[in-house]
Amino acid sequence: MGKTLKKNKVTAVRQACKCIHSGNCVLKHPTVFESKEKPWIKIEDSSTEKIIDTAKKCPSRAST
Repeated sequence: MGKTLKKNKVTAVRQACKCIHSGNCVLKHPTVFESKEKPWIKIEDSSTEKIIDTAKKCPSRAST
C-alpha cells in the first residue's frame, strides 16, 4: 500500500513502486503535484474533481 491522502469523500493513494515517472500528474496539475517540494503532493490545493481526473490519466495507475 502506498501513501494515502484524504480530502472530502476522496481518498488518493500514491504507489511509488508502480510509478513510471511519465510526468502526467505534474504537467496536468502542477499546483497539486510539485516534484521539487516535500510533501510533493498537496491534495488540499485542488478540487476533488481535478484530483480524480488527474489520477484517472496516470498511465501506470500509481495514483488511484
